[in-house]
Amino acid sequence: MNLITSYISNFISRKGSYVFLATIFARIFSFLAAWFALKLIPNKELGEVLFAYNIIIFILPISGLGLHQSFIRYGALLKTTEEKNSLFLYVFKKGFWVSLLLIAIISVSAFFIDFQFSNTKTYLILLSFIIIPSFLLEIIKAQLRLSHNNKSFAYTEIAQSIILLITVIILSYYFAEFGYAIALLLSPLLTALLFINKININFKLKTKLPITDATFWKYGFFASLSNVVTQLLFVIDILLIGYLLADTEMVTNYRYISLIPFSLLFLPRVFIATDFVAFTEKIYDNMYIKKYMKSYMLLFLIVSIFLMLLSYFFGEFILKLLDEKFVEYSTTFFILMVGISGIFMFRGLYGNLLSSIGKAHINYYIATIALLLNIVSNYYLIPKYGIRGAAITSALLMWFTGIASYVWFLYLYKKLPLK
Repeated sequence: MNLITSYISNFISRKGSYVFLATIFARIFSFLAAWFALKLIPNKELGEVLFAYNIIIFILPISGLGLHQSFIRYGALLKTTEEKNSLFLYVFKKGFWVSLLLIAIISVSAFFIDFQFSNTKTYLILLSFIIIPSFLLEIIKAQLRLSHNNKSFAYTEIAQSIILLITVIILSYYFAEFGYAIALLLSPLLTALLFINKININFKLKTKLPITDATFWKYGFFASLSNVVTQLLFVIDILLIGYLLADTEMVTNYRYISLIPFSLLFLPRVFIATDFVAFTEKIYDNMYIKKYMKSYMLLFLIVSIFLMLLSYFFGEFILKLLDEKFVEYSTTFFILMVGISGIFMFRGLYGNLLSSIGKAHINYYIATIALLLNIVSNYYLIPKYGIRGAAITSALLMWFTGIASYVWFLYLYKKLPLK
């Protein structure tokens, strides 16, 4: 128990409690923003905006070719504030132009695609401009984390969600769906402008760093691709259920049954977001990393056992709170809970440790293999077992990706010049 007590104490001392609460409040405010949009905008027009926005959400991880990912990892290894500030400026300048190019590609491509909805093209072009302020906000967050200012990092999360809520209410009320699209664009922009002075960057610095080579760019590119493929892993089940069962009701059932398990994945993300810079700074300290691994895994082993027991004995009650018709899928619910335990204990930690040692491409390869296995497995299991088959596939692959990350990290970590 001393390991867990010490781990949680260190997490709190790094302002992890702020990150935890900020994440919860951000989700609440984001939900309220979506609810108000639903009430203020007709479903058809709102759907057109959301369709375009979902395309942009899928592309966002590769904004700036993932340089914000490179920044947080390589910045943690730099020793001086001046070096970190210089890296920020490099990433900001290069990432801005790359993001602008990405916007141009999206805008031009939109003219050659025959979209199902008439206004999708317009909203896709408009919402593509979210890429630049979102990228800027990501590197501001990274700079705050590199400065060990997790408290301000947490405030960016809350501020963005509050700004989103306020702008959605006001702009949707006066300008309907167009106002909603503008609100989506303004929330990261206004948040970035609000916090840019918090990072104390001297924009006149021109120090060239030797780390900004092809390896630096490659890391960010594969880290961002890994995020895109991981997103696909959570979407592909829904798509295949709809395609293979040709039953929209089953799609809805799986969507809501998986809502609670997948929502709980924010827990390991909160700990990793708080600690990533800290353990990357000490990645070559073998004793520190081993202790961190043991502490993290012990904590999330207990959390996983608790959640699995809860879902096993009270699954029907929990599902009944959503809708009585979901009770018959309590086994599917339990299977998904078993699956997320694999992410809790393995993938959440070792995927990030692989990134910490500069092996983001391994995460991409693991996620890509998992995506292919997902398609093959679901083609067999969904027709045979329905949405339970999709849950079995997801659970197995969550454990597969977690254990694969664990094995790869242990193998590669031994090759580093450890202290």
